Amino acid sequence: MANRLTRQEVPTEQTWLLDDLFTSNAEWEKALNDLTDLTPNVTQYKGRLHEGADVLKACLDAQAELQKKMILVGTYANLRSSEDGTNPENQAMSAKVSSTFAKIQSELAFFNSEVLALPDGTIEDYLQENDELKVYQNSLEDLLKDKPYTLAPETEEVLASLGEIHSAPYMIYQRSKSSDMDFGSFTTSDGTEYTNSFALYEDEYEMSADTEVRHKAYDSFVNTLKQYENTYAATYATQVKKEVALAKARGYESATQMLLQPQKVTEEMYHNQLDVIQEELAPVMRRFAKLKQEAYGLDKLHFADLKAPLDPEFNPESSYEDVSETILEALKVMGPEYTSIIERGLNERWVDYADNVGKSTGAFCASPYGVHPYILLTFTGQMRGAFTLAHELGHAGHLYLANENQHLFNTRPSTYFIEAPSTMNELLLADHLLENTDDPRKRRWIVLQLLGTYYHNFVTHLLEGEFQRRVYALAEQGDPLTASTLKQQKGETLRNFWGDDVEIDEGAELTWMRQPHYYMGLYPYTYSAGLTASTAVSQLFKEEGQPAIDRWLEVLKLGGSKTPQELMKYAGVDMTTPEPIKKAVSYVDSLVKEVEKSYQTQ
Repeated sequence: MANRLTRQEVPTEQTWLLDDLFTSNAEWEKALNDLTDLTPNVTQYKGRLHEGADVLKACLDAQAELQKKMILVGTYANLRSSEDGTNPENQAMSAKVSSTFAKIQSELAFFNSEVLALPDGTIEDYLQENDELKVYQNSLEDLLKDKPYTLAPETEEVLASLGEIHSAPYMIYQRSKSSDMDFGSFTTSDGTEYTNSFALYEDEYEMSADTEVRHKAYDSFVNTLKQYENTYAATYATQVKKEVALAKARGYESATQMLLQPQKVTEEMYHNQLDVIQEELAPVMRRFAKLKQEAYGLDKLHFADLKAPLDPEFNPESSYEDVSETILEALKVMGPEYTSIIERGLNERWVDYADNVGKSTGAFCASPYGVHPYILLTFTGQMRGAFTLAHELGHAGHLYLANENQHLFNTRPSTYFIEAPSTMNELLLADHLLENTDDPRKRRWIVLQLLGTYYHNFVTHLLEGEFQRRVYALAEQGDPLTASTLKQQKGETLRNFWGDDVEIDEGAELTWMRQPHYYMGLYPYTYSAGLTASTAVSQLFKEEGQPAIDRWLEVLKLGGSKTPQELMKYAGVDMTTPEPIKKAVSYVDSLVKEVEKSYQTQ
C-alpha cells in the first residue's frame, strides 16, 4: 500500500510559489501586525462622513489600501492552510487572521452605518461633486440598497466584532475535514490494499472503472463520514440558524432573500435555475445512468456507480505537462492576451497540483488583487484532469483581467456569474479535442468528459442547491436540523431526480457532508447558472466568431462593475428568462443521444 506524501516530501515544482505574496511566514506575520497600525488611517474619518464628498473619497481610498493588504495576508494564510491543514503553524495562522480581521471589521463598521445615516440624496450629490468617487459608485449604491435592512450603528459594530464567531462553522468543518478524518484502507479480492482519503476518493476511486474498487472505496469513505454525521449536522445547523436569525433581525422576508441580495439576482431567476433543470434534465440523466448500468452489467446502479466511466477500457492517461500544452492550444481562440496569462499560470507555479496529507480536497482559484491567481487541485495523471485544470484557469484568466482593468471594489462579479468563465474553458477544451480527432471512440470519450462537466454543475451542484432550498425552508419554520433530517432531505432530493433508476443508500444521503459550499450562502446553484451562460455564449462563438469572442473578453475585463444580468446580456444571453436554461438542457440531451448512438452502432 503506497502511503501519501507529506507536504515536505512533495516535489517543489508541483507546488505553488507563494513568494509573490510573502517570502516567509515571518514576513507575513509582520504584515499581519501592520494591519492594526493601518486601521487608524480609516477610522480617523469616523463621525466625519457628513462633511462632504472629499472626506468620503479619502475614507474610501484608505479602506481600499487597507483591504489590499488584508487580501494578501488573508490569501497567504488560506493557501497555507489549504496546502496542509494538519500543520499546527498553518492552523495558527488561520486563527490569527480570523481574530485580527474580526477586530478590524468591528472598527470599520462605522462606515456603513454613517453612510446609511446620511440624508436621502446625499451620496448622489457627493457623486456629482467629486468625479473620483465614480470608482466607488457601485459599492455605494449597493450599500444604499441595504438601508432598509441595517440595524443601529452600535448593533452593527457588535455584529462585526463577532466575525470570527460567524465564520466558525466553516472553520470547524474545514479543520475537521482536513485534520481529523482518518479513512481506513480497504483491500480488494486480489489482496491489493488501498489507502483512502477525501482527495483520493473524490478524485480517483469514485471514478474507477473497477467496480470492486469503487464499491469498497465507497464503503470505506462512508464509514468514516458516518462517524462525524452528528457533529457535522450540528455545525451546518449552526450556519443555517445564524443566517435565518440574521435575516429575521434585519427585516428580510427570508434568509433566501438576504443571501440572494449580494448576488444581484431575483428569486425568480434562482427558482428558475433549480426548477427547470430538475424537471427537464432528470429524464435525460436517467437515460445516461441506464447506459452505465448496461455497460457494467450491473443488476442495479448504485449511487457509488454514477461517476464510473463509460467505456472504462478507454481512459487516457496524460502527464501534467502534456495536459497543460493541450489546454494552451485549446484556448488560442481567446487571443494572445488571454493565452499569455494562462501560459504564465502554467509555467510560473501558480498551480499546486500534487497530493499530500492534509491538503484541501477539490479545486479552487484564489485571485488576490495586486498579485496573480493561485490554483489548488490534485492531478492524478488522467486526461480528465485537463478539464479541472482548464476550469480553474478560466477563473484565473477572468479574475486576472478583472484585477488589471478594474478598481479593487469593482473586480469581483456576482457568484451567479463567476462560474461562466471557468466552464467556458472546459467547453473550449472539448471543442478543441473534438476538432482534432477522427477516432469514434476518442470522440465518445470527449463527449463523456463534457457530460461529466454538465453532471458536476447541472446535477451534483444543482441538487446541492435544491437541498439547500429545502433546508432553509425547514429552518424558517423552526424545524430542527438534525443528522436524520439532513439525510432525509438529501435522500428525497436525490430520489426525486433519479427515480428508481439509481439506488440511493445511506452513503448517498450523507453527501451533504462532502461540500464546503453549504457554508458559502446560496453558492451551489450558481454553478448551473454559470454553465448555462457559458453554453449559450460558446454557441455564439461558433455562430458569430470573433465578435462574440471580443464581447466575451470585454465581459471578463468588466469584472464586478456590472450586474450578472448586464454582463450576460453584453455577451448576448438573457438570463432573466428560462430559455437559456432550456437550451442548455437540450444540448445535454444531444450529448447523451450521441453516446447512446455510439453504443447502438458498435
